Amino acid sequence: MRRLIAIAFCVPLVCAAQQVASTGDYLSRMDGDQDGKISLLEYQDWLSYAFDAMDVNRDGQLDAQEQPASGRGARAALSREQHRLTLAERFGKQDRNRDGWLDARELASPPQ
Repeated sequence: MRRLIAIAFCVPLVCAAQQVASTGDYLSRMDGDQDGKISLLEYQDWLSYAFDAMDVNRDGQLDAQEQPASGRGARAALSREQHRLTLAERFGKQDRNRDGWLDARELASPPQ
């Protein structure tokens, strides 16, 4: 879980040209169909930028050399599918009203 969080924190580095200044700006960039809410697929796609950038050999896996360094030694490979499942879990925690979408308020709230 910690390495997935580390990957998610890499998003701003990968998307430096797409910096956002507010939750509304973040929502509008993440909202692919511009309907004012974020679907699970939009959430997963947006937060997979870092994974995709680190997957140098494009095999759908982040091996130890492709993952951010930590002082813990070798890491197990992480598949894109595992990454997206973790994002789905986090999406579910942020979807406070359980309607299957994230609005700006939910998007700004950390998962609990």
